[in-house]
Amino acid sequence: MSVVDVVEVALTGVLVADDIAVMRRRRAGMALLMVALLIGLVLGVNLILGEDDTTSNSVSSGQPPSSDWRPYSVVAPIDTGINVYHDHFRTDEIYPDWLLSGLGVTKTCSPSFEGTWQERYDADKESCWDTITTSDIVYFEGTKIIGTSPDGGTDIHILDDPSDGHGTAVTGAVLDANPDAVIFFVEGFSTEAVLAAGNQPLVDIVTTSFGAIGSLPVPGIETGTYETVVVNNKIHTGAADNTPSPAVQDATAGPPWSIGIAGYAEEGDDQKETMSGSYPDIAADWTQNLPNHDDVDGYHETSGTSFATPRTAGILSFVLEQLRHEVGDMGSGASTEDRNGMLVDGVWPEGHPNAGSEAGITNSIVRNALNLSAWYPSFSTWDPTAGTMPISPVAPCTQVGWGVVNMSNIQPMIEHLNGKQIMPERPSDVVLCMQVNQEAREAYWGVYPSDESPARPIELATRE
Repeated sequence: MSVVDVVEVALTGVLVADDIAVMRRRRAGMALLMVALLIGLVLGVNLILGEDDTTSNSVSSGQPPSSDWRPYSVVAPIDTGINVYHDHFRTDEIYPDWLLSGLGVTKTCSPSFEGTWQERYDADKESCWDTITTSDIVYFEGTKIIGTSPDGGTDIHILDDPSDGHGTAVTGAVLDANPDAVIFFVEGFSTEAVLAAGNQPLVDIVTTSFGAIGSLPVPGIETGTYETVVVNNKIHTGAADNTPSPAVQDATAGPPWSIGIAGYAEEGDDQKETMSGSYPDIAADWTQNLPNHDDVDGYHETSGTSFATPRTAGILSFVLEQLRHEVGDMGSGASTEDRNGMLVDGVWPEGHPNAGSEAGITNSIVRNALNLSAWYPSFSTWDPTAGTMPISPVAPCTQVGWGVVNMSNIQPMIEHLNGKQIMPERPSDVVLCMQVNQEAREAYWGVYPSDESPARPIELATRE
């Protein structure tokens, strides 16, 4: 009997023993048993393997008043802050007024782009930074960034303070995958911060790289991500913890509506990063060269699910943007009334098999394409001295979920979604393993959304 069979039988036994109870308390207890089984499974596999002008506040309908701009996509990183002075975020584009209005911009700052970071900050302090409040949504002209800081409690709203740095690197990872993405940056670690992006009609993807250390099974931001995905039809990418803990019970990566992301050693031996969450949805690029938070042109190499996750958000953003270009979709978001839950909403062009018919692509369709495009690296490339975990030939899904996703997945996803080259179904054992994963997540997180707002028992931390 395979590892997957063992898991299925064990979980089925739990379901039968509980008689699929409808009472919330019993359902939550069943889910906890599932998680315990998964923890045992993953740890067992690990042991076997060895380890200042304002614009209108009105909300756009999601479609621009004309087609005189370009297809675009909006990604919302939720993090510590962002270095708007770094060259990585510069652009010659000036965002059109209808886009700024649709994103609720209340204030425009024109950052200084001469001198050191400190000189630029000092030049803008009085006119920009000292005037920003928690209710402001600020467009930083000459950059790709629109930012807000609804939580407050920070020395400088929106800007990555000298003692921080995480949010700058996270946003840099998004733009490395899709340089044309519009960034709606939210500073904060709270459910309210998530909702500031999740309830913004033009946002396509919300990405979070923080959570409880060790994936402790405690409430986090799941009520905010539920609203983002289930209610508002957007995509959420959430970082698994930087430990081998299963992601199922993790409030950032575990809910079934979220795409939970672990780490993959993309250079060297192409294997699973040992210190990275287990049994996620996918694994993505673990180590990247990303912009510094306290200078204007420097970069540093850094690793963690914190950066694998926004890289994936950028990949999905690129896919959406390319499909929108194909079908003439000049809008963004899925939660506005005229888009009717569609992330891509247009008409297939001449030459397409369904030319002239509506092209409607939802969150679930995109997510299915992502799963189909994922792949498992070969065990044969493992280097025992590299500090990675070899991809097991038995139930690799317990390590990296559906598999690895990086820049090579983009074209297969686009061609699958536009019908040019349909990807084959995944093998039945992979499908079964991930079905068990999904059922465990649905059972565990089925108590949400609760009528009661869960108190946060511990402080959330960045994942790097």
